[in-house]
Amino acid sequence: MMARMTSNRDLLTRSLSAVWHPCTQMKRHETLPLVPIARGEGVWLYDFDGKRYLDSVSSWWVNLFGHCNPRINAALTDQLGKLEHVMLSGFTHEPVVQLSERLRELAPYGLGHCFYGSDGASATEISLKMSAHYWRNSDQPEKTQFISLQNSYHGETLGALSVTDVALFRDAYGALVKQNATVPSPDWREAEAGEGAEAFALRCADALEMHLQQHHNQIAAFIVEPLIQGATGMAMYHPAYLQRARELCTQYSVHLIADEIAVGMGRTGTMFACEQATLSPSPSPASVRGVRDGAGKEAGNGITPDFLLISKGITGGYLPLSIVMTTDAIYQAFYADENARGFLHSHSYTGNPLACRAALATLEIFEQDDVLRANRSKADFFNRIAQPLRDHPKVRNFRHTGMVWAFEVDTPHADFAQRCFSAGLQRELLLRPMGNTVYFMPPYIISEDEMRLLATRTLEVIDCLT
Repeated sequence: MMARMTSNRDLLTRSLSAVWHPCTQMKRHETLPLVPIARGEGVWLYDFDGKRYLDSVSSWWVNLFGHCNPRINAALTDQLGKLEHVMLSGFTHEPVVQLSERLRELAPYGLGHCFYGSDGASATEISLKMSAHYWRNSDQPEKTQFISLQNSYHGETLGALSVTDVALFRDAYGALVKQNATVPSPDWREAEAGEGAEAFALRCADALEMHLQQHHNQIAAFIVEPLIQGATGMAMYHPAYLQRARELCTQYSVHLIADEIAVGMGRTGTMFACEQATLSPSPSPASVRGVRDGAGKEAGNGITPDFLLISKGITGGYLPLSIVMTTDAIYQAFYADENARGFLHSHSYTGNPLACRAALATLEIFEQDDVLRANRSKADFFNRIAQPLRDHPKVRNFRHTGMVWAFEVDTPHADFAQRCFSAGLQRELLLRPMGNTVYFMPPYIISEDEMRLLATRTLEVIDCLT
């Protein structure tokens, strides 16, 4: 049988007929066509007519080293000839062991155990369950509550929604979701006039302390997106907040969950964002309990959360995979003769060999290409050429952390995000604003010429919409 020839129009018609797209009001596509993609190469996506789009958002923040990366392709091709899948209950395999060992070396000191899931939301679910179950196994079953930051996002499954502060989801699914408390976000845009980012972060940490003082006996964990709150507008904040959060969670016997699903894997400038928060000099023994519990790199800069959540970029954008890393102290609380004390969570594709092999190939690229150092140079270059964007009279709060840039646009258009998306496509750009917040999270392989194109054409988009 001959292969069916596909066109843009053909794929659009078939997709609208058969596919229910995620987080999408499908009626919108009566006037805003889907973008058909035939192939990808580097930072570019191509439709069936050969028109290209610069993927400035790394396809929902996952594609670190470009589409159709030859090194990741080669690793997956090799793995396909060996083992595509085996269940991880009662069995094990080389890629999952290698990946767990490699992550133990890279992660904050003391995180020596890896539990595998399929995506970011499932990592959140795993960490919430594991934290509450830990306290139950530790004879503190009353600790079942969680807290998160205002405007936080940790996923859209029911457990994850209980610590996600997005009004749209809360209004739609609130009746199904356990209600948990939020504490003020250290987003520096909310600081008072003349108040620095660090001072504001510490003021917000005081509010966290007040909440923990009153409710710590019922709280299992505090979950936080380190340095950048992504899905609710790329809110950035000072690492002093993470330092204080680690100290307070230790003081009040509350787990700290670092959701690095979006901000890990080098996105903030270090492999993990937690590395940028350092505990105060000469911390008390209690404040470093997690540091002494695990194996791996020596204790140094950065905090060690009780749980570290990894997903998105870990496989370079190839296959769904998530990992929850935790300490030996938490692992030992489940190590017992009774099944009921074991951690009760699984899915059919846990620790899939192909996904683990893609992750290993991704980590090899980090090491072989000295990616973190290269990214610092790229970020410096982009900051220079993006100066006209920063200076634009309609741009507000231009901000940058690692390989993430964001700003708000002062616009009269209530449908600015849709207009910006469409105007970007006309200029070979995939832009996906959140409200009036435009952001860039490009693949790390983006070249200087491609960065220049991204900056200049985004400026054109803003000029035509303001």
